[in-house]
Order: sequence, then structure tokens, then C-alpha cells
Amino acid sequence: MPFNFLGGFIAERNFRQPDRIRINERIRAREVRVIDEEGGQLGVMQPFEAVRMARERGLDLVEISPTADPPVCKITDYGKFLYQLNKKAHEQRKSSRGSQLKEVKFRPATAEHDYQVRKNQILRFLGEGHKVRAMIFHRGREMAHQEVGRAKMTRLLAEIGEQGQIETPPRMEGNVLVALLAPKKGAGAPVRSTAPAQTNVQ
Repeated sequence: MPFNFLGGFIAERNFRQPDRIRINERIRAREVRVIDEEGGQLGVMQPFEAVRMARERGLDLVEISPTADPPVCKITDYGKFLYQLNKKAHEQRKSSRGSQLKEVKFRPATAEHDYQVRKNQILRFLGEGHKVRAMIFHRGREMAHQEVGRAKMTRLLAEIGEQGQIETPPRMEGNVLVALLAPKKGAGAPVRSTAPAQTNVQ
């Protein structure tokens, strides 16, 4: 276990310290502005004084604004600081990715079991924050009876209900009846199918 210059032992860390973040004795500035865990100002002082204050509280001194004059350091638990930093970065990455566009395909004659599987796929996608193109493919003679496909789409949208919202109403695109669905804020948890997932029938 390493020994610090203040005459005490430093607890070893099991996590890797990011290169851009300096803590404790790694802080090289001549003077630093120090804040406590609650954000209270403790004043400007030399780093060794701030490290000693942090040690007395069982915490670390973390440089949070190295480009400030003087640099700003916070007395906090470094493990907790890293957790919050990583959590914030993860949320930003998740937000920047945005929603994906999923496609779920039906046929006018899709069997009831397969219909339920596909409907629950849509509910799951919406619950995960994705947009969904619900598509009903018509082939051959099915084009002469488009009302069958429209009836199935009407049923589908009605059963999805509050789990999503219709961004683009059903419309024919060639031989495909398409509706665009988007997640609805405040919607409940999606219903999950107990049946095994099956390959879409086109």
C-alpha cells in the first residue's frame, strides 16, 4: 500500500484513472480554488493543503476545471465522481444516437399467431424509443382486395393504442400499405409476447 507525503496511507484504487483527470498528488498547479462536496467555496490554497483537507474527510481532491485560473478542484469521493461522469457520458451517447427506424412486415392473410408476434415486436420497439414502419404487403390478387389489408392495419393501430402515436397515417406505397408509428411519452411498459419470435412473412 503506497505512502503519501502527508504521513498517511492511501487506499489503493481498483479502477483505472483517466489520463485527463488529475487527483490528489497528481495535481500540479501552484494554487487551486477548492469547493466541497456541496459546492461550497473553500477558497484558494496550495494543492497539498487541499489534499490534506480531503484526506481528513476520507475523500479525494479532484481537478474538475484544469483550464480555470486558478484551476478548480473539488473535494469528493473519486469513485463516485467517476461513476457520475461515466453515467452522464452514457446518457449523452444514448441521446445522440437517437431513435432507430424499425420495420415490421405483415400480409393481409397473416395468421393470428404471427400477427400477435409482430404486434408485440412493434410494442417492444416503441417501448425502447424507436420509430416503427408497420407494413402490409399485397401480392397478386390481394391488390384487388386492399380492404382486407386496411382492416388489419386499422385493427393493429387500435390495439397499439396508447403505447404509441401515429406519425404518418396508413397509405399505399406501391403494393405496400404503410403507417409510421412513434413512441408516445408516458406510455406504459410494452406487452411482451410469450411466443417465440418468428421470421416475418413477406
